[in-house]
Amino acid sequence: MHDYQKRLALNLLAYAVQKNLSASQLCSLSGIHLNELSQESNFSLTTQQLNNLWLNATKLSQDPLFGLHFGESMQAAALGVVGELVRYSRTIGEALTHAAAFTQLITDLFAMTVTRTDQSFIIQFIPDTNRWGKSPFVFRQMMDFFMAFTIHEVDGLLLKKIQPTMVSLPVDGPDLLQYERVLRCHAIQNDANYVMEFDRRYWDEPILTADYELQSVWLRKVIELDESNSAKKSLSARITNFLMANAYIGVPSLDAIASNLNVSSRSLQRKLQEEGVTYQQLADSIRKSLALHYLQAGQYPVKEVSYILGYNELSAFNRAFRRWTGTTPVSYQKGQSAHHAEAT
Repeated sequence: MHDYQKRLALNLLAYAVQKNLSASQLCSLSGIHLNELSQESNFSLTTQQLNNLWLNATKLSQDPLFGLHFGESMQAAALGVVGELVRYSRTIGEALTHAAAFTQLITDLFAMTVTRTDQSFIIQFIPDTNRWGKSPFVFRQMMDFFMAFTIHEVDGLLLKKIQPTMVSLPVDGPDLLQYERVLRCHAIQNDANYVMEFDRRYWDEPILTADYELQSVWLRKVIELDESNSAKKSLSARITNFLMANAYIGVPSLDAIASNLNVSSRSLQRKLQEEGVTYQQLADSIRKSLALHYLQAGQYPVKEVSYILGYNELSAFNRAFRRWTGTTPVSYQKGQSAHHAEAT
């Protein structure tokens, strides 16, 4: 199951290890059990634990621009939500539009907006002033991370490197040169707003690894459900629609869905129970359909299907698939291949 903040924390630890820091020490100082974080479980990070992790990583690395450099180094595939969005988008503009809609799955410190003009498109990160004021240092590290990651996440997926024409953020002094290098921009303005502007020509730049078929399939299903449930939609139907519409990026956690619906996780669970269903049942239904689609297509190894669905371990995917179908993913895929061979 995807837990995007947990995935971000694991990648932060991996980057810290590259800088010769101890993952165990970082977790211990931050009040986190490394085993729980690294294993597949329902363990979720608290806001304080995540804040502590950023603070301690920055302190121990002796790198005040830790977030900026972390964002520069991390590739799209490392972060499930954005990585899958980028992977299944056709163009830069499409990928950024999806990414803006899902920023809240990773952080509640700010929102991301994307607007277009005749000559450019603008990405703005809008802080939630009620939240970031409690941890301004972590907020700044996260802002640096996301601005750098937004630029570098598509490296290797395009035939050219994307570069902003203008960047604004609060920065001056000796750090300016580092921001110019990482953000690939010499037109950086010292301003309270966090904004990046790009030439409009990048908007329609095709992503080399795009695969849009699956998203189209799920969106058609959502349209059909919208029509059949237009008179009255239950909460479970709304969640199912949301999961299907975004299944191409994996299945989010209960906490992520609750955040998207602006309710608490406990309240969401209670309302679903009143409808006679659990979130796990809804999520598993989507995972099963998604797994069957990928395995029937025959284009993806079982291990890759497991990763796309958000399983950290192949064994966990095997257990789930056997529970759904009574067989293993490998056996199912072989059976589909044999069936196709007979048909031809």
